Amino acid sequence: MQADLVIVGAGMVGSALALALCDSGLEVLLIDSAELKVVPFAADGPFEPRVSALSAASQRILERLGAWPGVIGRRASPYAQMQVWDGSGTGQIHFSAASVHAEVLGHIVENRVVQDALLERLLDADVGLLGNAQLQQLRRSGDDWLLSLADGRQIRAPLLVAADGANSAVRRLLGCATREWDYLHHAIVTSVRCAEPHQLTAWQRFTDDGPLALLPLDRQGDRHWCSIVWSCTPEQAARLMALDDEAFRIALGEAFERRLGEVLEVDARVCIPLRQRHAKRYIEPGLALIGDAAHVIHPLAGQGVNLGFLDAAVLAEELLAAHARGESLAEPRVLGRFERRRMPHNLAMMAAMEGFERLFQSNSLPLRWLRNSGLKMVDGLDSAKGVLVRRALGLSGDLPELARA
Repeated sequence: MQADLVIVGAGMVGSALALALCDSGLEVLLIDSAELKVVPFAADGPFEPRVSALSAASQRILERLGAWPGVIGRRASPYAQMQVWDGSGTGQIHFSAASVHAEVLGHIVENRVVQDALLERLLDADVGLLGNAQLQQLRRSGDDWLLSLADGRQIRAPLLVAADGANSAVRRLLGCATREWDYLHHAIVTSVRCAEPHQLTAWQRFTDDGPLALLPLDRQGDRHWCSIVWSCTPEQAARLMALDDEAFRIALGEAFERRLGEVLEVDARVCIPLRQRHAKRYIEPGLALIGDAAHVIHPLAGQGVNLGFLDAAVLAEELLAAHARGESLAEPRVLGRFERRRMPHNLAMMAAMEGFERLFQSNSLPLRWLRNSGLKMVDGLDSAKGVLVRRALGLSGDLPELARA
């Protein structure tokens, strides 16, 4: 099997890249270890535990790839405000879409919904799809990569893109160097129904043990549902996971100060160890890493998939421009343009999330005073908050064409 480029990983980011490159004249092959099929969707069914907070920039990318109608047609929950407060003090900050003349700050969407909306488009696109393709070996063969699959099939291509997630098989097989560390925290994720509606607001409380977020969901007009991401120590996570639903509902209500009243229902819980990881280089000759294969950040603000979509859009933009100029897509100078555009932005976001996490984890009295005073001060500076909101929405910075307003 031969292609101009192979994308390993048909998740949200890899699928977006494949769609961005379709109709380009390039032979694009997208492979994944799972079966590539759209799962029937039930609007009244339970929520998937893993969700993403899609920014306006990510929405624009999905719109231009033709996948946004498939997202909205299933289930997406807009939010127009964000309320953040320190559970150990008096500091709080409020963000509003109206402050930058926008209708929403973003949408909370189940990852499976985004994935299936993209896959629907891919099934009708001029892109090669290969599911149940377990990558077993990877080596250079002349100027090409030779991929050997578990079933004996082989794929040859000059350019390989790793979009196969945090535990990337491509990155592991090639021994790509990373910087990584354990947060010594786990995240409990699930969906809950509260007594009071969420008011189209993303709520986040910083507790002594870690941040607790309630992200708004919408099931056929019922706005009492929220997705929770509760970051805590492994010991506390084990204790919370061992509770029955009744005891967990009570513990969650106390931790969230019952801002939305009592927690009435809770879905099945999933516990995820938190680890930060960043590849020292996003590229090698004939290779590019994107999305979680390149960088994994703390889920503090739900920015992970937004960074990945921007990776995909920038890489597609650089590859298409190089193809139009007759350049080899596998050349380091072509791939280097992608790395130079994306690495500084991703590192800045990772540093910001790391700083927030460390600041709010500290029990030092001077730092508690600093963070409470800082939250109050910034909350009173509309211009400063506007800059933060515009950046989070994807209304500023080096945006690829697919993400521009």
